[in-house]
Amino acid sequence: MALQFFNTYSREIEEFQPRDPTGRKVDIYTCGPTVYSRAHIGNFRAYIFEDLLQRHLELRDYKVHRVMNITDVDDKTIRGAREAKIPLSKFTAPFKQAFFEDIETLRIKRADEFPAATDQHYVDRMIEMISALISRGLAYQADDKSVYFRINKFPDYGKLAHFDLTQLRGVGKSMGPRPSRMAYRMQRNGDGAPR
Repeated sequence: MALQFFNTYSREIEEFQPRDPTGRKVDIYTCGPTVYSRAHIGNFRAYIFEDLLQRHLELRDYKVHRVMNITDVDDKTIRGAREAKIPLSKFTAPFKQAFFEDIETLRIKRADEFPAATDQHYVDRMIEMISALISRGLAYQADDKSVYFRINKFPDYGKLAHFDLTQLRGVGKSMGPRPSRMAYRMQRNGDGAPR
């Protein structure tokens, strides 16, 4: 029986077609925890699904390479570190450790890689990518030093999520206070979330 998945873009159930021409290698990128507190049952529901997906693919003789990111810097981690009056890395460390202990307890198969948002290697690559976007006119740096992607320069922006860009509410200086720095927002001139 062919393996089938729901395709978010087409909104159809479709037969799985690996990108690898040999058809045996599968790369999976999954969202891991944001380490401002311990992960909860809702988080682990997603991690258990990812584990089951990987195991199922491997049972079908696919070679799976799975990456799960660790978000160790965002509004909640920064706020928590400030409230605790400790460095960010010291604030997030016990939650990272608890996450790995919990996945071990639940017998969730470890991903091959767990890149953290603060790993210098990834920070350097993010800076390179952001610089390239700015130099190509696809992003810009605002007065507060946040970098915004110009979604009006990318015609396919929002198609995967089926966004109607004309229906998104803009946020800017003339429209009242800004939401959280990391929250999704869009300025009236068609610019998007900070990157």
